[in-house]
Amino acid sequence: MLDPKTLDDISSKFSALLANSPAKDLEKNAKAVLAGLFGKLDLVTREEFDIQTQVLARTREKLKALEARVEALEKARAAE
Repeated sequence: MLDPKTLDDISSKFSALLANSPAKDLEKNAKAVLAGLFGKLDLVTREEFDIQTQVLARTREKLKALEARVEALEKARAAE
């Protein structure tokens, strides 16, 4: 069975190898390209979306209340 120290050494060497490999550079470049593309898009965070959803729900409730009030006023005026 392998000594835990040997496994740690192998793991650290493998991590160092990956950190210095072209694959790591590709990953960094891909992340940079995607971040640039997403930055150009008109995107919102999930938090901003949820807040706007709540604002829209409150606005719809107010609109329904105002529509009901206008309807009641129109009926009252028609009854005069």
